[in-house]
Amino acid sequence: MSDLGTTKQQNEKLGQSGLGRIVGVDVGGTFTDLFYFDEASSKFRTNKVPSNRGDEAVGFLDGLKGFGAIADLSSIVHGTTVGTNALLERKGARVGLITTEGFRDVLEMRRRDRPNTWGLWGDFIPVVERDMRLEVAERTLADGTIRLGVDVDAVRVAAEKLKAMGAEALAIVFVNAYANPENEEHAVEAARAVWDNENLACSTQILPEIREFERTSTTVLNAYLQPVVGSYLGKLETALASEDFAGRFHIVQSNGGVMSTETARRLPARTALSGPAAGVIAAAAIAKAAGFPNVITGDLGGTSFDVSLIADGKAALAAQTTIDFGLVIRTPMIEITTIGAGGGSIAHVDAGGLLQVGPESAGSRPGPVCYGQGNTRPTLTDANVVLGRINADRPIGGKLARLDVEAAKAAIEQHVAKPLGLGVMEAAEAIVKIADSRMAGAIRLMSIERGHDPQKFAAVPFGGGGALHVAALIREVGLKAALVPRYPGVTSALGCVIADIRHDQVQTLNLSLEGIDVAAIDARMVEEAGKARAVVEDAHLTVERIDTLFELDMHYVGQTHTVRVTLPATISGGNTDVSQAMIQQAFEDAYQASFSRLLPGVPMRIVNLRTSAIGIRPSFDLKALAAPVDTTVASATTGSRQVWFDGAWHETTIYDRLQLPEGSEIQGPAILEQPDATTVVSPEFKARVDLYGNIIVERKS
Repeated sequence: MSDLGTTKQQNEKLGQSGLGRIVGVDVGGTFTDLFYFDEASSKFRTNKVPSNRGDEAVGFLDGLKGFGAIADLSSIVHGTTVGTNALLERKGARVGLITTEGFRDVLEMRRRDRPNTWGLWGDFIPVVERDMRLEVAERTLADGTIRLGVDVDAVRVAAEKLKAMGAEALAIVFVNAYANPENEEHAVEAARAVWDNENLACSTQILPEIREFERTSTTVLNAYLQPVVGSYLGKLETALASEDFAGRFHIVQSNGGVMSTETARRLPARTALSGPAAGVIAAAAIAKAAGFPNVITGDLGGTSFDVSLIADGKAALAAQTTIDFGLVIRTPMIEITTIGAGGGSIAHVDAGGLLQVGPESAGSRPGPVCYGQGNTRPTLTDANVVLGRINADRPIGGKLARLDVEAAKAAIEQHVAKPLGLGVMEAAEAIVKIADSRMAGAIRLMSIERGHDPQKFAAVPFGGGGALHVAALIREVGLKAALVPRYPGVTSALGCVIADIRHDQVQTLNLSLEGIDVAAIDARMVEEAGKARAVVEDAHLTVERIDTLFELDMHYVGQTHTVRVTLPATISGGNTDVSQAMIQQAFEDAYQASFSRLLPGVPMRIVNLRTSAIGIRPSFDLKALAAPVDTTVASATTGSRQVWFDGAWHETTIYDRLQLPEGSEIQGPAILEQPDATTVVSPEFKARVDLYGNIIVERKS
């Protein structure tokens, strides 16, 4: 890693001098969460407002206005699920694809996988219909040789035809273009002569990497999202302009870094897991400061439960992700598993007489039955209200005066209790236990099935509902403890504020390590670092320095899959200190760590060069979130109420969580309430408040 630095003069040139007021905004399916931070005074505030699905700008602006004049803000960083939702709901743009003759069906052939691994049935419909995939004559060989130049007249004709057929975005993908982009570049130039919008890109601009399906899929899905994400960002920018906002507006990427809205418009596929990634970044920082390097995060919002694993303080990055079957995006993303189990997930008895929770969600409109906005089917939130775990008189978000407990009971009785022959309380508890089981399954998938011992990990539950289920997650999975952040309901918004600026790019090299031209590798690394750094600088956010990270995808000759190899290379004086010996040693270390053996005598090959530029943001002192020092446990106690645990009512002490001082010891059963979330400490658990205001939940014995 190299520290290229960013001088004061450079920051001033980019308009980055001085500290300002920054707001992180996470728009979820039910609530929009906001975290305001004044960099000069180190003061912060939080806000939580209902999301407005279909016109997210409404909740977005409502939340910002809670901090005063929007014009006074210097920066807004936004985590969005617009791209994710468009992919899952198949509501992207109509895309046209121009590809090499004979390769129009790459999207359908995929890797010859199938939706049901052990069955011979199932179907897959690509996001680009077959008649919207047109072929032109051209051919580039794997070594970059142009055997047949592209027919630019055919490209223009194809582009005009696709436009006439209603294409809103155009993708150009030629075979082996990663080895030589010349034909694609000529095709883009020809298509632009007849294409009348900015939604046009070729694969070498999106993913200049070997493997035809992954490159085609990523390029096409990027085009699929361009009009959707571009329109969404345009609406937000127009709304902000109407409030005289003149600061910088940025978007969180799926890799946990931040990018400019210009980059987001060009590479919308990188926003696919934007919102959840911000939460993981914040959870990692909070856990590390609290002394928990190994944690499993669980973001429980209104519509989903997102799980990620952090080992040794680092979130795991995946080279690609599958949003839904066949929808593959190959770009670095934080590894996150998502299931449809949120506070708004609807509970129902299926045709086989089994109780199910989710994946359908009531969202924010109409929301759970207890919201009184027209929904009549019970949700997980309704079950928690009926069990007494959520205070009906203090709903989170502050927009509803009271939750309708009786309506929630009636819905549970009609849709769950009667069909299953249970009492209302037993049915409500069954709903919670089913949800707990699904969440525990997602955590096992991220831990046990990947070789990690959950007993060495702590849970970090956040989102509006994560802390409601903290004890169940410890018990079900066998985790050693749980750490509930100071403001769990706005953790993802906090992540937007503290996330670094980041840009990742990849270039296929396909070189044998033996006799490698080190000077050529050095030149390519410096060139790629310069490109990545330029994107980071263009974000115009204050950074302390810009680090560059180099990685190689390598394997032994004859192998199909690669190993990710981190190079300890640095840039100094316009050159790197890379050498053949350095590359070989780094590969052998990585291969040994993965497979516990080497293959002596087998030649090694470099497949891809990966370059990351990371603009390190000024550090956020998490002690700013610390618990008060002038209160006591007694003064933070607000009363008690009956809460249902394990088939019976328990008299449960209620606390104002934000008034609990550092060092507080709480014995379960207890409920810790705050404006953005509720923490439930079951009877067999205890809790304490640490230096940073976090709640540490552990078993009593």
